[in-house]
Amino acid sequence: MAKKNQQASFIKSDLIQELSQKHNTTKSMATLIVDSILDSITNTLKKGNRVEIRGLGTFELREYEAYEGRNPQTGEKIQVKAKKLPFFKPGKFKDQINKSRS
Repeated sequence: MAKKNQQASFIKSDLIQELSQKHNTTKSMATLIVDSILDSITNTLKKGNRVEIRGLGTFELREYEAYEGRNPQTGEKIQVKAKKLPFFKPGKFKDQINKSRS
């Protein structure tokens, strides 16, 4: 249950349900489609390539250098390793969202 000031989330199972209903297909077929899309995005990012979906945005990996951090519970200094993290940059999708709020 969402907290007082927290909005409800639209999760993967909601997407599958909506896809299934809108296109009159089974949930298992909709699940296969959604999983295939997500797998394709993940595999493309793993190869170091970006994924651009026109009208929505771009998925890419961002590299972060190693740095010294602190354990929040103990205050102990720790070394955080360099890493790559997925990043989503909204495209025209951002404008569509803001237009609907006006």
